[in-house]
Amino acid sequence: MLDALVQNLDLLMFAVAILVLLSGYPVAFTLAGTALVFAGIGIVTGQFDEALLNAFPSRIYGGIMTRQVLVAVPLFVFMGVMLERSKIAEELLETMGRLFGSLRGGLGISVVLVGALLAASTGIVGATVVTMGLLALPTMLKRGYSPQLAAGSIAASGTLGQIIPPSIALVLLGDVMSNAYATAQRAQGLFSPKTISVGDLFAGALLPGLLLVVLYICWVVFIAIIRPDSAPAIAPSNEKKTSFGEIISALFAPLALIFAVLGSILSGIATATDAAALGALGATLLAGYRLSEPINNSRQLIIWGAAALIALLALSQIVDLRLGRDQNSYIEQAAIMFAFILTLLGVLGTAAAIYCLWPSKVVHQVGRKTAEISSMVFVILIGATLFSLVFRGLGGDETVAEFLTQSGLGTTGAILLVMALMFALGFFLDFIEITFVVVPIVGPVLLQMGVDPIWLGVMMAINLQTSFLTPPFGFSLFYLRGVAPKEVTTTHIYRGVIPFVGIQILVMGLVALFPQIATWLPTVIYGN
Repeated sequence: MLDALVQNLDLLMFAVAILVLLSGYPVAFTLAGTALVFAGIGIVTGQFDEALLNAFPSRIYGGIMTRQVLVAVPLFVFMGVMLERSKIAEELLETMGRLFGSLRGGLGISVVLVGALLAASTGIVGATVVTMGLLALPTMLKRGYSPQLAAGSIAASGTLGQIIPPSIALVLLGDVMSNAYATAQRAQGLFSPKTISVGDLFAGALLPGLLLVVLYICWVVFIAIIRPDSAPAIAPSNEKKTSFGEIISALFAPLALIFAVLGSILSGIATATDAAALGALGATLLAGYRLSEPINNSRQLIIWGAAALIALLALSQIVDLRLGRDQNSYIEQAAIMFAFILTLLGVLGTAAAIYCLWPSKVVHQVGRKTAEISSMVFVILIGATLFSLVFRGLGGDETVAEFLTQSGLGTTGAILLVMALMFALGFFLDFIEITFVVVPIVGPVLLQMGVDPIWLGVMMAINLQTSFLTPPFGFSLFYLRGVAPKEVTTTHIYRGVIPFVGIQILVMGLVALFPQIATWLPTVIYGN
C-alpha cells in the first residue's frame, strides 16, 4: 500500500490540492504549500529531484515577470472596475428599458443586451451579475416579470463576461493555452513552434459569444409569446418616450470604447496589453465625463482629451511616428510634432477626468480594487507555477499523457473526459484556479493529439461559463442570491437558469460539431 502511494505521488498531490481547495483555504497558499510538502516527500522517497526547485526562480522571472501580455490583466481589471463605478449600467438599463419596454419581454431583452455590453466592457462575471441584480431585478419584478425569467436572464447574461472579449478569463486562458501549444509542439520535435495569441482567442470567442446573446434573446421572446404573463409589456403611458438622441448618448461612449479596445486587437493595430491600456485610459475619461457637472470646463477638456487620443491613434496608422530614426521626411517631422500636441491634450484630458473623480474617491476605490484583484491573480499564478513544476517533477505530466493517449478513449473521448472534469471543478473552483492548474496539465496532451488550440480554448471557456451557471453550485447563482430581494427564492433562481444552461450546452455542441464557428474569424483576420 505504501509503495503504491509513493509510486503515485503525482496523483495523490493533485487530489490533496483539490481537497484543500474545497475546504476553502486560500488558493495560492494551497497550491504552493501542497507542492512543497510533496516535493519534500518526493525527495525523501527518491521520487523527486531537488535540483528542479532551483528552476523555480527562473520560471517566475521568465514565465511571469517578463510576460508582457500579463500586464493586460491589471489594465483590464482597472477598466472594468472604473466602468462599474461610472454609472454606465444604470444609464444603459434605463435607456434600453424605455426603448424595448413596450414590447412583450422587452425588459428581458434589455437585460440580455446590457449584460452583453457590460460583459464586453468589464469582463468580470461577478461584477456584472451583482450590478444587474441590484439594478434590473427589482424593476423586472415590479413590472410583473416572473421571478424565474428575471433571475435566469440576469444570471445568464452576467456570465457572458466569461466568453465575450475582452475578458479577463480569455486573457489568462489565452496565455496558458499559448504556453501549452508551445510545449506540445516541442514534445513533437518542432523547435520553431507556431504561436497563438490572446487576440486569436478573442477572435475565436467572438462569434460563439454573440450566438449566445442571440439565443438568450430568442428564449426571452419565446417565453413572452407562450406565457405573456411572465414577461408583460410596459404600458406606454407609464414611461417617458426615449428619443434617438438619448439612445445615442447612452450607447455611443461604451460602444466606442468596446470597439476601440477589441477592434485595435483584432485589426492588429495593438497587442492585448496596448489595447488594455487604451481601455483603462478610455474608461477613466468616460467615468470622469459621466461624474462631472454638465456645465464644467473640466468636461470640455475631457472631451478634447478623448478626441486627441482618437486622433493620435488614427495618425499612428497613417504616418510612422517612431522616434530616433536617422531620417524623417518633413511630413513625418510635422506629424511627430502634431502627435506631441495631441499627447499633451490627452494628458490634460486624463488629468481633468481624475480631478473630477477625486472628490468622490472613485480613483481611490478603483485603484484599491484593481490592486486586490491583480494581486490575487498573480499570487495564484506563482503558486500554480510551483505546483506545476513539482507535479511534472513527480512525473504527473507523463501519467496524464499516458492515461489520455493509451486508455483507448481516442481524441474525442479524451476531450469529453477533460471537459467533464473542468465542468465539475467549475462548481467549486474559480476560473483562475482551473486555468492555472488544470489547463497546463491537460492542454499539451490534447494539443499533441492534433486538437486546434483556438477551438480548444473557446470550448473550455464556454464549458466553464456553463459550469458557473449550473445549479446547485454555479458561482453566478451565488452572486445573484446575495443581492436578490427576499421574494426571489433560491428555487426561482435555479429554475430560471435551467433553460439558459440548455442554451449553453447547445452552443457548446454546435461549436464541437462545427469548429469553424470558433476558428473561422481568427483564420480570416490573422490567416492562422
